Amino acid sequence: MKAARITSEKDLQAAFEIRKQVFVEEQGVPLADEFDEFDQLKGKCEHILVYYNDEAVGTGRVRWVEGYGKLERICILKPYRKYGLGKVIITTLEQIAEENGSTQVKLHGQTQAEGFYKKLGYQTSSNEFMEDGIPHYLMTKKLH
Repeated sequence: MKAARITSEKDLQAAFEIRKQVFVEEQGVPLADEFDEFDQLKGKCEHILVYYNDEAVGTGRVRWVEGYGKLERICILKPYRKYGLGKVIITTLEQIAEENGSTQVKLHGQTQAEGFYKKLGYQTSSNEFMEDGIPHYLMTKKLH
């Protein structure tokens, strides 16, 4: 298991394919809603891939919003969700946020994943809200 920053268009396309499989095909998010202006190799965020046995199986990104590092588009292909890769994605994105001067991070966590994020030190900071037809919470965490 390892995570790596995306530095090539090829790796960015691999991340997009993972997101398409998880969010669009599995969870029913409209394709037009999944991809946005931040999905660029050089832009206002950094993307990562997480690997299991040298195969890219998960992804996420962090961008800077109002003094926070905002963790987004965190997902893992279904067969690989039992190996602790979610924690690898979150800690890697937190590290990138910290390297870029963020002292706190936030994310919109799906309600079914609230317990996972709480185990990693996140606090629920909102009532439940709908995003792309899926219930979410705003969750926040102070970094070191």
